[in-house]
Amino acid sequence: MARAPQQEKVGFFTRLKQIGMVFSFTAKRDKWFLPLVAAAVLIPLALTALAVIAWGWLWLPIGVMVALLGTLIMLNLRSNTAMMNEAEGTPGAAAQILQSMRGDWRVTPAVSTTTQFDMVHLVVGKPGVILLGEGNPQRVRGLIGQEKKRLAKVIGSAPLYDFLIGTGEGELNIRKMRMTLTRLPRNLSGKDVNALDKRLTALSARPQLPKGAIPKNMRPPKGAFRAARGGPR
Repeated sequence: MARAPQQEKVGFFTRLKQIGMVFSFTAKRDKWFLPLVAAAVLIPLALTALAVIAWGWLWLPIGVMVALLGTLIMLNLRSNTAMMNEAEGTPGAAAQILQSMRGDWRVTPAVSTTTQFDMVHLVVGKPGVILLGEGNPQRVRGLIGQEKKRLAKVIGSAPLYDFLIGTGEGELNIRKMRMTLTRLPRNLSGKDVNALDKRLTALSARPQLPKGAIPKNMRPPKGAFRAARGGPR
């Protein structure tokens, strides 16, 4: 489990391309997006035209800036809504949203899974250790219980939170996930988060021995153990 990489500086044209992609994504999924953007642009420009007639051209750049600001605000609000609509019910969506959150959140997607696409994500941050489960509630609760036992060996006194993503009683709606996590108390310092992250990385790096009988093609040849001990062959 590695620390989330620092964001690289993005060029102006790359940023414009990204905004265009978000704009297109939102327009395809939100029928109200384009009318709201049109209103956010036309209303300030109409008021600007009146201001220019009354007080001069000084108001033109101000009106243009207000129109651009209104467009960006509308894009941010409606794109978040469209993204949540797209993510709801999609396996692994919680991890993708977590990885896009601001702040120091160390996310390891799907540390525990089943063949039915149930999964548990591990998050390390200033609140402590967080387990987020997605999928069938009964199976996911079992996965979360297993992860709690595994993590208890190394997290020490760090707080451990667990949430089940869903819309049922006692479950955390994915639309409220960001707000819920950011409102958790800041129990750890940055230094504590780094130390905890290293311990969990070491735990995940330990090789896991396969359960059951050892396959024949992996067994040592007969007499190998006696030869290693120096005994008769």
